[in-house]
Amino acid sequence: MAQERRRIVVAGASGLIGGALVRSLAADGHEVVRLVRHAPRGEREVRWDPERGRVDAAGLDGCDALVNLAGAGVGDRRWTDAYKRRIHDSRVHASAGLAKAVAALDEPPRVWVNGSAMGFYGETGDRVVDEDAPAGSGFLPELCVEWEAAADPARDAGVRTVFTRTGLVVARDGGAWGRLFPLFRAGLGGRLGDGRQYWSYIALHDEVAAIRHLLDRDDLSGPFNLTAPEPLTNREITEAMGRVLHRPTVFAVPAPVLRAALGEMAGDVLGSARVVPRRLLESGFVFAFPGIEDAIRAA
Repeated sequence: MAQERRRIVVAGASGLIGGALVRSLAADGHEVVRLVRHAPRGEREVRWDPERGRVDAAGLDGCDALVNLAGAGVGDRRWTDAYKRRIHDSRVHASAGLAKAVAALDEPPRVWVNGSAMGFYGETGDRVVDEDAPAGSGFLPELCVEWEAAADPARDAGVRTVFTRTGLVVARDGGAWGRLFPLFRAGLGGRLGDGRQYWSYIALHDEVAAIRHLLDRDDLSGPFNLTAPEPLTNREITEAMGRVLHRPTVFAVPAPVLRAALGEMAGDVLGSARVVPRRLLESGFVFAFPGIEDAIRAA
């Protein structure tokens, strides 16, 4: 996308991935328009209400691409019924509202990259899964299925639509790793549960590069797993954190303690997701930080 200046609308621009993507696009000279909840401050902001699925469609007119990464943080707080509704509405209602607005445009964007998550597959145990695997069962898989289906109006209108089923993003200031780094630096890091569960991770740099790769390639659509090529167990990742940060990793959090502290969300932490990016690799994408130690150092 560096060869041609484009107008790209980004929802979720204040989040971990969205913020990094905006910086990357702007650095290459693209015009980035943010969807915001407040009154717009200038022509590069467009008003929307994601939970109610409302957006100022006029602000989308003439855009070349749309990237929707909006959604309440899955790991931000305990999953009460009210917060699960917020997680759902901030993704499904937001995507549905955008899809309807896009489908109604005289000139819709050429491509829409819509966020999703590796939670689509649910518990996979030791089984390796790629994009051909069916959805799992439970709150997150059912959410991801509905989340992706919400984009149907745009896809039916002929917009090339891509779903990014993102893994655990290795970053210093956000997501799961944003919480892990301070613990490990303090020497309090350790495995969670028995540590045998697989964690499919991706460096923030590679996450942004993959999204841009998917924006660029007119021949790519549908779901793509945004995870590093070789998932590792929580125990292996814990050991890697200790090596890179030169800290002990003797502590362990027993599964019952996690369940008591996190409630239903503990199932996501203790569950195993051995997800691989087959379609991304087949498309020619090259990871800058495929290994866990490289990803941790990059963060």
